[in-house]
Amino acid sequence: MATKAFQKIYTQLEAITKATVTLRAQGVSNDELAVVDGRLAQVVKTKGDLVTLQVFAGTEGIPTNAEVTFVGAPPTLKVSDELAGRFFDAYGKPLDGGPEVEGKEVQIGGPSVNPYKRRQPSQIIPTGIAGIDLNNTLVSGQKIPFFADPDQPYNNVMAQVALRADVDKIILGGMGLPNDEYLYFKQQFEAAGALEKIICFVNTTDQPPVERLLVPDMALTAAEYFAVEKNEKVLVLLTDMTLYADALSIVSNRMDQIPSKDSMPGSLYSDLAKIYEKAVQLPDGGSITIIAVTTLNDGDITHAVPDNTGYITEGQLYLRADADSGKVIIDPFRSLSRLKQLVQGKQTRKDHSQVMNASVRLYSDAQNAKTKLENGFDLSDYDLRCLDYAKAYATRILAIDVNLSLDEMLDTAWELFGTYFTKAETGIKQEFIDRYWKN
Repeated sequence: MATKAFQKIYTQLEAITKATVTLRAQGVSNDELAVVDGRLAQVVKTKGDLVTLQVFAGTEGIPTNAEVTFVGAPPTLKVSDELAGRFFDAYGKPLDGGPEVEGKEVQIGGPSVNPYKRRQPSQIIPTGIAGIDLNNTLVSGQKIPFFADPDQPYNNVMAQVALRADVDKIILGGMGLPNDEYLYFKQQFEAAGALEKIICFVNTTDQPPVERLLVPDMALTAAEYFAVEKNEKVLVLLTDMTLYADALSIVSNRMDQIPSKDSMPGSLYSDLAKIYEKAVQLPDGGSITIIAVTTLNDGDITHAVPDNTGYITEGQLYLRADADSGKVIIDPFRSLSRLKQLVQGKQTRKDHSQVMNASVRLYSDAQNAKTKLENGFDLSDYDLRCLDYAKAYATRILAIDVNLSLDEMLDTAWELFGTYFTKAETGIKQEFIDRYWKN
């Protein structure tokens, strides 16, 4: 060990795994950054003077006598209005060729907003996607995941939500993004002329997986600046949380921690919760809303990542391909927004809840009719009308490529009711039938 510019340099590693190194060091704290053989690392475990560091770029080629210096602080991000319209890597360094951001240096991964300072979410966030706005209305300050199979176009949906959502800032945290999807996001935002309100932190597939662990904290630190300091409505999009969890697993497994369900670390719940609990509605109008993609393995929602996510978040949005219409839809049966009742009929039209319930019930009757057909039973006239309605409902309302205002969604639903059903069959209150029924 030598001393250089008052900074200790350690030169003896006691253990090396594929993701971590261990050494003896004094005065080191958890989450502190270090440089190991020129590579950025972070303290993930301390036991007495024995310190374990995760090396973001991997440990291949690091010798046992590699130089290790501790920075003395956890990772930070400089926050200011200059963040807007910029693309950064997992360390907060510019990816777009622009200058470094000047601003206040803030430690990432800090505590969530004090519950005493929170308000109940009450502001609708329209997205133009009926599977969200009509059936599972989003509320500012909510935390909700997209559950999707890997072959679903979930990143396309995230880009659509980003461009359609009525918010002040949109912050994208991309973890394990293929380069073409990173470029897709960039091109979509640029083409829409929306760059001034979008901030991106990206780790691509050709970058070290462990770097993904920094991305959500970077995105949420930026979000807290605009929500808390600027009283702005901020939407944070995180994709893909399954790849984030895989990075957690890499580190914990290589630290010889005993894995929990599905090879995930025992700390998975708290690791996910500290991200999702950053969602907040603040008294002065600022808010952080989190929508995060969780990819599924063959539709398995019992896997540890979606299973734990479901306990933390306020519902889920479930993407699936609809065989009848050939469209990708947000499944009305498996999706749920637990906060939608806070805004439906209050900030939306009074007929919203009635139309939503009738639409989904009639769509359910169509699924029953399809089961009867597959089992060789005769279909009634009502069954046949339900099947026709279901195809039209999926094509004109549920499909993710349909962009409508909420009033247009409601009007379209009334049009479909009038086309395929009698007034009595909808089960909607007479006062709304009298006002909105389309003959």
